[in-house]
Amino acid sequence: MWGRTDLLDESDEMVRHRSKEDKNTLEKSEGIKFDESREGAVLVTSIEVDENGEKELGKKKGKYITLTDLTVSPDDDRSFQHLERVFVEKLREMHKNIKLTKSSKILIIGLGNALITPDAIGPKAIEILQSSALTAEEHIKVVMYAPGVTGQTGFETSDFIEAISKAFQPDLIIVLDALAARNSERLCKTIQITNTGIHPGSGVGNQRKEVSEEVYGVPVTAIGIPMVVDGPVLYADAMEQVIHYIASKIEEKGSPSSALAVTPMVSSKKPTIDKAILQPIFGEWVTWPTEEKRKLFEEVFVGRNPSLFVTPKETDAWVEQYAHLLSNSLETWITSR
Repeated sequence: MWGRTDLLDESDEMVRHRSKEDKNTLEKSEGIKFDESREGAVLVTSIEVDENGEKELGKKKGKYITLTDLTVSPDDDRSFQHLERVFVEKLREMHKNIKLTKSSKILIIGLGNALITPDAIGPKAIEILQSSALTAEEHIKVVMYAPGVTGQTGFETSDFIEAISKAFQPDLIIVLDALAARNSERLCKTIQITNTGIHPGSGVGNQRKEVSEEVYGVPVTAIGIPMVVDGPVLYADAMEQVIHYIASKIEEKGSPSSALAVTPMVSSKKPTIDKAILQPIFGEWVTWPTEEKRKLFEEVFVGRNPSLFVTPKETDAWVEQYAHLLSNSLETWITSR
């Protein structure tokens, strides 16, 4: 399916509730508890889904927390430090009902292919964790493992985890993985935490066996960061920017400030533009909501480049930052218990 995403707050039902009025409606929806707040530059979205909400959203029942900082960049250490602090707080929130003691055991799994950069966050984080304080005996017993992918081993990742789980008998399994997004703005700028588990590879159309509490009988926390986006999503986002630019230039044409513009390429920074002024040029579709335009692109591009995924050119720097953020945060959370 075009526009694949692993993020709950990018699901079709959530996207349809982006305005303030629609969010109020969502908060009152049966089966869904929705909360949104800010921690500095980080937007925190918390969603709890029960059986009724599962049917409405098409996502498993459980708790989902997403942290999004659209201002962060791979060389912005200060923003990453702040994101790390918020992430540790949300780790505590996600696990507040799981009683862990000094005798408890945690299994941390880094999913992904270490040889493919945008998929290497999990294995890289495990590599860092293996030289951390978590290996000391005075802390909760932690086992860390990066099983690779089925294409490398010929064995289902879920079966690897099940075998280790049976031998180690953990009280909690934490899974780290790279995800797919359907909005290019969210690429490398969001962390999702959920207690519903994960289907490795589902975001890129290569879904493997589920990793979840239902499979292993042990609570599973999945932590993921979107590192790739469907190629056609970029086309839709670029078209939306072009439409915004042309509409803003037409709006500004008659304003006194336009005469003072140094360059004709400077357009309005207004978040909302009346796109109806473009309808005589492009037709009615130009006034459609962004999601409707994306569905149009889905129909146009169906069958063309179905496996084209895009990642930023600074992917290696993003992976390095997030691998350290995940390992540092898990170490802080576990050793402070």
